[in-house]
Amino acid sequence: MYQKTTLKNGIRVITSGMPYARSVTLSIFIGTGSRYEKKREMGISHFLEHILFKGTKKRPSSRVLSETIEGVGGILNGETDKELTVYWCKVAKPHFPLALDVLTDMILNSKFDPAEIIKERQVIIEEINRSKDSPSQLVDELTDSILFPGHQLGRDVAGTKKTVSTMTREDMLDYVSRQYSPANTVFSIAGDVNHDEMVSAISTATEGWQNYGMAAKYKPYIERPNPRLCIQPKKTEQVHLCLALPGISLFDPRRYPLALLNVILGAGMSSRLFLEVRDRLGLAYSVHSYIDHYKDSGAIVIYAGVDPQKVSTAISAILEQLVRFKNELVSESELLKAKELSKGRLWLRMEDSYAVSGWLGGQEILTGKVITDDQMINIIDSITAQQVQDVARELLTEDKLRMAVVGHVAKDDSLQKLLKI
Repeated sequence: MYQKTTLKNGIRVITSGMPYARSVTLSIFIGTGSRYEKKREMGISHFLEHILFKGTKKRPSSRVLSETIEGVGGILNGETDKELTVYWCKVAKPHFPLALDVLTDMILNSKFDPAEIIKERQVIIEEINRSKDSPSQLVDELTDSILFPGHQLGRDVAGTKKTVSTMTREDMLDYVSRQYSPANTVFSIAGDVNHDEMVSAISTATEGWQNYGMAAKYKPYIERPNPRLCIQPKKTEQVHLCLALPGISLFDPRRYPLALLNVILGAGMSSRLFLEVRDRLGLAYSVHSYIDHYKDSGAIVIYAGVDPQKVSTAISAILEQLVRFKNELVSESELLKAKELSKGRLWLRMEDSYAVSGWLGGQEILTGKVITDDQMINIIDSITAQQVQDVARELLTEDKLRMAVVGHVAKDDSLQKLLKI
């Protein structure tokens, strides 16, 4: 259960009472991320998230900020994605007022110290360098680039070394004025809390935050001709590959049977990919699938790290599993197992105030509505084997299939010829 109130300045406050919990998590979601950035400011959402941890007038350094929360045993952190940014703090219940004060202080009163911006610029460049050195991260970036070519969704959230190197304090302040408005913000609190008390506390803490208007709209993704194969030669012991297909949006009801398909395909040690590619054939240590949903599009991705001499065999084995979904109905026993896994994982998550806060706030900032865990359980239980097969036939199509590869492989067309389902 949850309660929601919209403040006069447009901030949405959502709370979920967890009477048994000793912790309280406050998450502040801002409806902005890398897909809202202009080309010259690629990475600014992520850079800004870093800078907000570098000090305010009241708490003049990152050390003071972190010690304030860690001094009471709490956790303070932030994350940037393609369509949202979140700042969150988890503390024992008596310290919630401190968590609220620290997070609102960061968002409303950060100093944007030019010296800190210069230092953090180099930190982020090293973060980018690290991702380039990590084959599994690099192949994810390449996958996005061939799924969404020439679009913000195809860019790295961290930006490029060039854009990060030229970003200024004025750029950040301009971005904040565009995107960080109360109407584009959700406060999500989970724990042993009273909704009315939370609304009152947040209203007081943010009373000086006036509504600058609605944030900039995102550029819709329009599908265009894509390269089917992207190979990045790299001296590695393994070849890291992602087989990918365009997915569906957050608002598409087919995302529920697709989620169940993904569980059966590549979620956990009892999934088809794990049992076939790893257990039976011994082709990979790590193999799994995942789905991404955005406001107007999405992605279906399968990752594997394999021996360079066994790339073709591994690709064929993975694609066989996709074909099975199109040609065969999932058995009732396998469907039931996937449903129970999905429900069980959801129930386990909902014991944690951080997970509940993220569940509520993430849905609200992205879709404007919240599906409760009980409603989600009912949706999962209602999915049929026919719905799973229907979504497989609609989305797992050969003409949309593409692949990104990082490792020691030749740049020829032999791999592209394997992309058949």
